[in-house]
Amino acid sequence: MEKFTLESQFQITGIGSASGLVYKENSLFIISDNGSFLYQFDIPYNKLTRIPLVKNAQENIPKKDKYDFESIALKGNKLHIFGSGSTAKREKEITYNLETAATEEKDLSKLYKKIKQTATLSDEDLNIEGAIFFNEKWHLFQRGNGANSKNGIAILNDNFDEKGTIEFILIELPKIKHIETSFTDAILVENKIYFLATAEDTTSTYADGEILGSIIGRIDTQTMKIDFTQKITDINKFEGLTLYNKTQDKMEFFLCEDKDSEVLETTIFKLTLDIKHN
Repeated sequence: MEKFTLESQFQITGIGSASGLVYKENSLFIISDNGSFLYQFDIPYNKLTRIPLVKNAQENIPKKDKYDFESIALKGNKLHIFGSGSTAKREKEITYNLETAATEEKDLSKLYKKIKQTATLSDEDLNIEGAIFFNEKWHLFQRGNGANSKNGIAILNDNFDEKGTIEFILIELPKIKHIETSFTDAILVENKIYFLATAEDTTSTYADGEILGSIIGRIDTQTMKIDFTQKITDINKFEGLTLYNKTQDKMEFFLCEDKDSEVLETTIFKLTLDIKHN
């Protein structure tokens, strides 16, 4: 059992269904799985800026048409934003250059097809929800909330080349009540992977279900085994994780929550984790 505190930190009007975030230099960069904007929230000035990621960007896109941006990761001076891959329209990656404000779009359909083949996943079961870059490779986190329930990490080359080698590592996550939790985000902190996972009572990557709670956990990158997990809520579907501050005794994270709603309001939570004994 890890000691932790969870508290509401910011209430942001103008963002709905927050699905990922990155903290950098007093700003939070936030994505929504309902829309096609990148949001920059300036913490000291409490100011929200919308950055269109595609032409004719929208706040709330119909479910069948949305890009379903679920993962955001910082590599160098670029933010990498990934679609979940759970439908054909969700197989894109957008990069946003923090220095030039330029965006680039990449089709990941061939890469996602190879991930499905490697992991023996059906088209309906692929659901990429987190991304980190280390050891010169991308690590994409598959959320196993589909019928086959496969949580795992797809490891691939830097160029997203479907011709390269892909490794898929299955990860068994704990249950909340009768439902196995499934990955919703992950970050790298000093060669350790910290992740979020949620128990959602559904066998579909498309349809939402009853939320039974969320956990935080840590994976050792040398062994790819779980060090610990800790349940942090009974009611929240946390989908975004970023490091805010770290000391010798504790770590502070910002978390965002997907309420599966079109209401343009988002609460950012702060999770403080006691690490003295880890």
